[in-house]
Amino acid sequence: MTFIPLTQPLLREKQQDLDFQDLQGLLRINAKIGKVTIFSGFYTRIDQVFILWGLICGAIFISAQFLALSWQTQAIIWSTFSAFGTLGMMLLTWFWVSVERLRWLVYSWFVLMFGGIVITDLGIFLGWAQVLINLCPIWLSLCALGYIITALAVRSRAFLLMAIIHLLGIGILPLFSGWQFLSTGLVMSVSLLLLAEMQWDMRPPIEYSLLSAEQKQFNREQQQQRLLSLQKNI
Repeated sequence: MTFIPLTQPLLREKQQDLDFQDLQGLLRINAKIGKVTIFSGFYTRIDQVFILWGLICGAIFISAQFLALSWQTQAIIWSTFSAFGTLGMMLLTWFWVSVERLRWLVYSWFVLMFGGIVITDLGIFLGWAQVLINLCPIWLSLCALGYIITALAVRSRAFLLMAIIHLLGIGILPLFSGWQFLSTGLVMSVSLLLLAEMQWDMRPPIEYSLLSAEQKQFNREQQQQRLLSLQKNI
């Protein structure tokens, strides 16, 4: 399968000319102290999912590294966080994936996350040693698989790169024997937050059957503006 269009940069500054489905639920942040702008940015619902999971992954793995809590207590906390993250993912992305005809992608991530939670909890509560000593590789593998599926779904080299980074993370974990949870959390969180802050490559627009004629025309105009912006930056 060819990842097209190859003319798009793998990662770049966020595009301003967003499609109709990207504008729904758009979050704009403009933090100022007096007249000085400290931070200015905008986040689509997809970006918000990346941020949500980035924070969740950081919280889970940092707590596992540093908090003196029993495995059982941590399992309850992790499962709760993951359940909220999964629910938030489905609620935030549903309109976008419906328009892009990618509902199956959300289901795929749900299966991966739910499977990871089940394996983790069974390993902890049933004392499965092989699961406990491999929690970090298990979760990095699940995320890598999810990124590969996403890369194929949206034809994105950026998501394929994230999958490779997670797989490489598994390979270097033995170098951080005492800090595996922290290392895993950093790989997962930084990858997600990077995707939230940058514009990743994606397949060309499709025929959006759920949109009205006016909304489709709006998207075509936005696409033309994006192409012009890309040509100016080449």
